[in-house]
Amino acid sequence: MLTSLFTGVSGMNANGITLSTIGDNIANMNTIGFKTSRVTFGDILSQTLGGAFGSSQVGRGVMVRSVDPVFTQGSFETSANGLDLAIDGDGLFMVNDSGTRYYTRAGQFSLNKDGNIVNPDGLTLQGYIADVNGSISGTVGDLLIGSAQSPANITTTASVSVNLNSAATAPTAAFTLDGNGDGVNNDPANFNNSTTITVHDSQGGAHDVTVYFVKTAANAWTAHYVHQDAADANLLVEAGTQGLTFDDSGALVDDNSGTAVNFDFGAAVVTPQPIAFNYGTGTGEAVAGTGLDGATQFASDFSVIQLSQNGYSAGFLKNVSISEDGVITGIFTNGQTRAIGQVALAKFIAPTELTKVGRNLYAESVDSGQPIVGAAATSGIGRVLSNALEMSNVDLAEEFVRMITAQRGFQANSRVITTSDELLQELVNLKR
Repeated sequence: MLTSLFTGVSGMNANGITLSTIGDNIANMNTIGFKTSRVTFGDILSQTLGGAFGSSQVGRGVMVRSVDPVFTQGSFETSANGLDLAIDGDGLFMVNDSGTRYYTRAGQFSLNKDGNIVNPDGLTLQGYIADVNGSISGTVGDLLIGSAQSPANITTTASVSVNLNSAATAPTAAFTLDGNGDGVNNDPANFNNSTTITVHDSQGGAHDVTVYFVKTAANAWTAHYVHQDAADANLLVEAGTQGLTFDDSGALVDDNSGTAVNFDFGAAVVTPQPIAFNYGTGTGEAVAGTGLDGATQFASDFSVIQLSQNGYSAGFLKNVSISEDGVITGIFTNGQTRAIGQVALAKFIAPTELTKVGRNLYAESVDSGQPIVGAAATSGIGRVLSNALEMSNVDLAEEFVRMITAQRGFQANSRVITTSDELLQELVNLKR
């Protein structure tokens, strides 16, 4: 009879723990990346009764065997922050807390003052670092992206697509930079048409190069390349010339692009700076083309179709985008883009055995096994979704049903104690 008291107490304790777990689940129903927990019961068998027909076993109550998180996928919520991340799969984000690594499904990240990607507690997101060329290394470390820059790129090639009017008349006088005769090179004269293209030196400095086209004969033109003098911006200098020849149908025959034009943009940068100007693939070149994919000579007005070159100035990080494989692409102020890092994810064989440490964080345990670390979208780890957050997987209706069940279980076990007390009271009253 006394054992029933302890049996009832064990039931009240077990259901009380269940109610505490349910309360924690409901309290965290709006916690980003929270995983609901489930209580598992086990019976206690510790008393054996002997009898004429053999022994019988009597249970002594119930115990809580475990409280396990349920790692089912939560729903996704769209976010305006590009660094808000969600995982579609079994992986977990890795964050660094002064050398201690934790794991989480909560993807609320931002940049701190040092340029690291951190969670609301200041823990640094872990991933693979990319070099200045965008090559991603295989070493996992802090994702420091705020200081990423796009270094300047020197112009080495330029492409020019124009139409030169075949009906134009060749100038009778030679091309000159001193068009007004004052002895100062600041007023080009004796040319048919011109266009300007911006090129960049080895430090990313922009320089305007004006191309003056001079018709020299039927189906023959000379391009003169003129820019400001490096020592005196009020003066013009000619870097060189390039001959263009066309056939009688207006197609380019040869643009002599095999010989680069050398520019002098000052002693502080690469000097001379050779730039190869390409006007298309001519019919008479070593690798012959149609002669119509660049410069042409038709009997129509001069027109510039396209100008391009491969140089650009230095740029600073302006924005980022994150792909499903976790690659962080930096968008720079100079218009360039390149990979600056990649988010790393971890996967555990037994994630339910991870140790909860609070703040949406988990720690590795002996029972969870070691993490399998890799890039997103590989090895079944899951894919990364940018501009999204994973919500809690708590099912409120299910929690309310469990709450009612636990409450009734608690009440029933308390009734066992009450009934046992009444029986003991009758036993005490027998002496009267």
